Amino acid sequence: MTLRPFHLAFPVHDLAAARAFYGGVMGCPEGRSSDVWVDFDLFGHQIVAHLDPAARPVAVANAVDGHDVPVPHFGVVLAMADWEALAARLAAAGIAFGIAPHIRFKGQPGEQATMFFSDPSGNALEFKAFADDAMLFAR
Repeated sequence: MTLRPFHLAFPVHDLAAARAFYGGVMGCPEGRSSDVWVDFDLFGHQIVAHLDPAARPVAVANAVDGHDVPVPHFGVVLAMADWEALAARLAAAGIAFGIAPHIRFKGQPGEQATMFFSDPSGNALEFKAFADDAMLFAR
């Protein structure tokens, strides 16, 4: 099977803030848009910010490797060099990390670099990378 881009539509309460965050801070090229939605290219995947002025994130967390991981969240598994570059870009932009960039499950199957942060509407994002991509589904 050839891996294909995913598509994710999610609510934001302010399209201008979404454009500044995803386009400016994250560096995602903008695609099509209207007055109520904007497409972004998130590392080759299509995400669509849909305007919902009343949108508020759900505040749920699950414990994972000693951290409270926000649920729901989304993101991309990047190559390690791309993950490191994104972490540096976010830090330079002053983004507050919910879970700072670090190595999770160190020395175990599934060892990964991970970081969590939120967009201006409170949508939680996780970006991760593996030194060995074979660890993605390791048990």
